[in-house]
Amino acid sequence: MNDNAQLQLRVQRLEAVQAMMLQVGRLSCTAQDLDQFLAATHEAVARILYAANFFVALYDANDSTLRFVYFVDEVDAPDDPAERFPIRHAGESPTACVVLTGQPLDVTAAEAADHDWTSAAWRTGTDAAHWLGRPLRLSDGRVMGAVVIQSYRADRTYSDEDIALFGLVADHIATALEKLTATQRLEQGIAERTCELEREVAERRKAEQLQRGLYEIAALSATDVPLEELYRTVHEVAARQLYARNFCIMLYHEVEQQASFPYLVDEYRDDDPLDARVALWRGPTAYVVRTKQPQLIDPARRAELVAAGEIHESRGHLATSSWIGAPMIVGEHVSGVIVAQSYDPAVHHDRDDLDLLAYMATHVAGALSRREADIQLHEAADNLNRRNAELTRTLDQLRETQDELIRHEKLASLGGLVAGVAHEINTPLGICVTAASHVQEELKKWRQWQAEGLLDKGRLEQVFAELDVAMRILDRNTRRGAELVHSFKQIAVDQSSGQRRTFGLAEYLDEILLSLRPKLRQSPCKVTVDCPASLQMDSYPGALSQVVTNLVMNSLLHAFEGRTAGTILISATTEGEDVLLTVADDGVGMVKADLDRFFEPFYTTRRGRGGTGLGTHMVFNLVTGVLGGGIQIASQPGAGLQVMMRMARNLAVE
Repeated sequence: MNDNAQLQLRVQRLEAVQAMMLQVGRLSCTAQDLDQFLAATHEAVARILYAANFFVALYDANDSTLRFVYFVDEVDAPDDPAERFPIRHAGESPTACVVLTGQPLDVTAAEAADHDWTSAAWRTGTDAAHWLGRPLRLSDGRVMGAVVIQSYRADRTYSDEDIALFGLVADHIATALEKLTATQRLEQGIAERTCELEREVAERRKAEQLQRGLYEIAALSATDVPLEELYRTVHEVAARQLYARNFCIMLYHEVEQQASFPYLVDEYRDDDPLDARVALWRGPTAYVVRTKQPQLIDPARRAELVAAGEIHESRGHLATSSWIGAPMIVGEHVSGVIVAQSYDPAVHHDRDDLDLLAYMATHVAGALSRREADIQLHEAADNLNRRNAELTRTLDQLRETQDELIRHEKLASLGGLVAGVAHEINTPLGICVTAASHVQEELKKWRQWQAEGLLDKGRLEQVFAELDVAMRILDRNTRRGAELVHSFKQIAVDQSSGQRRTFGLAEYLDEILLSLRPKLRQSPCKVTVDCPASLQMDSYPGALSQVVTNLVMNSLLHAFEGRTAGTILISATTEGEDVLLTVADDGVGMVKADLDRFFEPFYTTRRGRGGTGLGTHMVFNLVTGVLGGGIQIASQPGAGLQVMMRMARNLAVE
């Protein structure tokens, strides 16, 4: 064959290849299913390659299995396309090697004889003279399977050109197959989702219908309609969801171990509903009460329960084909049972019906419980309203009494301050009176000397010396009295007026202690102040003085009983915009039981010995209320008491 003839044959083959690829592309868009596509693809490939033996295997990575979805062979019979063959490693077969390695494989008869394909029990085909396998690779690089052609004739093997051409064909088939399978998966998914949506819509409609019925029951339970109408509504709601031609509602009275049947509808009984209470017969309804579980009882189940002694033989209609009962449970107690049953052998209740009845029973139990609770609430409302006025009056009286006691406590504190200051100021005033009396006596003597002409230079110097001493005594003691009066006046004004002002904390603490000096002199303890002199506060000094006074007096009364010495430390520091004020003593401390009640009103460990129990309560209210702060306490027996307060240095303007 000359060169022109060879070139013409090559061009014809290339045209055939191009036509085949175009046909495969069109098939991927027009084929209705995978079998149709693969059969048409095989036919197209056979026009350019020897493909009398052709198969396609698809791989599922989820369970590592192969399916031979298309198989045409001159010798071997095809497998079921739906059957899955597990593969564990690439050495099991040539097909497994192509799929798991993702590499093309060309095997001649001689090469196959030298290769040990070990575990090929799942696929034992006839040995081929020449076997070509190419991976079907997806666009993301994953291998979705393999396409294989093979020849059993030694005189009909594949050339290098055939092998290269088959590789191109395999890539094109993989692309088309990916598109087709994706479309099929999408269509299948849409169909499955459509079915799911239809089921969901039907279930949703049924659920909405049930929910509307339950809302209707709940709404009726909140009204004063007769209970018979409420029970009838329950039956109507149940009948829209399940077979409920025979339906009853039993109420269980646990204390008396009795039952009543206020609603009863039955095909074979004309009995009126039984509101009267009767002993609960040991039947299926009693079994539901005992187990507190919904029960589905058919004839076989009834026989089992009778044999086990759980229920007695039926004394009603014997042709019951199915019986379902669900307990109405409120809290942990069964308040009743809802029952539906069928006498028709063609009508059976199932587990879904039982679940639905149990769901209804839960809501009906809540509705009936609310109805009963409403009745009880209405009955109790009048009693509560009658007692409410009495309790309100009593509470107002208690509040007035507590406020009055707190006012008395404040006045008593202020009165004690007055008495202490009066006692303290009595000493310098007494000295002043004595000094004045002494000067008067000396003046009489000096006038007598002058009248008698005895007032000479020596006696005049004596007069001046006496006057100088008396004036120094008067000056020192009048100043001391003035300081006491000023301190008392400032503390008293602050406590009584409750005015807000700016003050130096250290100086004000000294004034508070100065007013408490009479009490401190009678106590075996020493009070120390540790406060920066520059610390200024814009707050309510009257409230602060009451707090410090009550805490110091509390320590004097309780902390040092039975001791001959002790220390009270009043310390103040700043932290940001807050003042941390601590009043601590090293006294006997407190046990936890007393510490937990430290701020309770009227609680005191000195009941009957002068304690009212309002001092620390007033401290808590002043710190957390007027001073806008917080307070904490800490103590242990023998370790003293620490009262820690956090207050705003500059109280916010209200």
